[in-house]
Amino acid sequence: MIIDKVDIEVTSGKGGDGAVSFLREKFMPNGGPDGGDGGRGGSVIFKASKDVNTLSDFRYVKRFKADDGEPGQPKKMSGKDAKDLYVKVPVGTVIFYNGKVVADMTSDGEEFVAAKGGRGGNGNQHYALANRQAPKFAKPGDKGVTRRLTLELKMLADVGLVGFPNVGKSTLLSIVSNARPKIADYHFTTLDPNLGLVRYKNAEEFVMADIPGIIEGASEGKGLGSEFLRHIERTRILIHVLDASGSEGRDPKDDFEKINDELKKYSEKLSVRTMIVMLNKADLVPSERKGELVSLKKYFEDKGYKTFITSTAAHMGINELLDCVIETLKTVDYEPLFFTEGDIDEASMQADNDSFEVTVTDGVYYVTGDLAERIMGTVNIDDYESLSYLQKLLKGKGILGALESAGVKDGDTVDIAGFEFEYYK
Repeated sequence: MIIDKVDIEVTSGKGGDGAVSFLREKFMPNGGPDGGDGGRGGSVIFKASKDVNTLSDFRYVKRFKADDGEPGQPKKMSGKDAKDLYVKVPVGTVIFYNGKVVADMTSDGEEFVAAKGGRGGNGNQHYALANRQAPKFAKPGDKGVTRRLTLELKMLADVGLVGFPNVGKSTLLSIVSNARPKIADYHFTTLDPNLGLVRYKNAEEFVMADIPGIIEGASEGKGLGSEFLRHIERTRILIHVLDASGSEGRDPKDDFEKINDELKKYSEKLSVRTMIVMLNKADLVPSERKGELVSLKKYFEDKGYKTFITSTAAHMGINELLDCVIETLKTVDYEPLFFTEGDIDEASMQADNDSFEVTVTDGVYYVTGDLAERIMGTVNIDDYESLSYLQKLLKGKGILGALESAGVKDGDTVDIAGFEFEYYK
């Protein structure tokens, strides 16, 4: 099973409630308010790590919840902030929320706050005024945020291996890198993309990706093609591995055109990516057909491709191929398919906390949404002073203005997050 795209749920911690408390000490029986503030809830933060290569861990754990902040205490003692919850993801992970890209994790150590912890509520010490010396209300902590996200891995590799199944891609990766992919003589041995670190001679090391066999129709989702193709979007160069022996009755020229056509359909940028051709399984070509192999090499070279006759089974031509890869990496100029700031819509996540909606049903004006719920959580409806504070909040946040725009009049019933009031201007 390919685990390079998962749906998960993250929930940040609730902020601790502010405390309602009054100083009670010897000689001060009627002391002022001293309720402490609640602690901040923990945030859920994704962190890109080069030590993680796949999204496989998310197959078993799909919900992540940060801890809540501690409530405030008497004597103006604040509650303890909760620790943030860090979730490691591979470098190259793209995060989607409501179908929009909100983060593209392209570097080791990069962080993204997926769900910010709720703020701690103010204790009643903050609400004392000259005409309100004993406030009997405090602010609850903000609720945590729950978001359903999609994580999609697009591997970051210097070199990507493409080609039909069973042409020798996995074998090449196994002999030139530290990767140990599953290898066998049948189609689709590789069902997960594999990464390997290649160290060769004194050259700078590079990352090679074995992309599972792409077939005709892959760009349209046939087979598992669309799942595989995303992993070559960010490779600097491609090595097209072909079965030059025709051992399965395939024509390498035809295979080459079909795969390139799928790359072009998937992305125009991929169709012009620097490509090296590898004519593999040369050891299976009988001596009387060696001339055909030389002609095949010339065919691709005439098209402008650096071409090598190889045998991964016999380790033939591999060093010459790697020499070419290293030199090409030094000079290749390519445009990686990264999401730019203009593509990333973090604002859609920020808007969650301030959203509200006014609707009218059977003469009742309903105010719903995260903002409405948060405001109603800050007041004690049985306390007159707290209701006066509510009036200021509703005006300051634009809810009263929205109600008036919807046509509310004196005496009408208003329901704010489940609490009913009669409206009077």
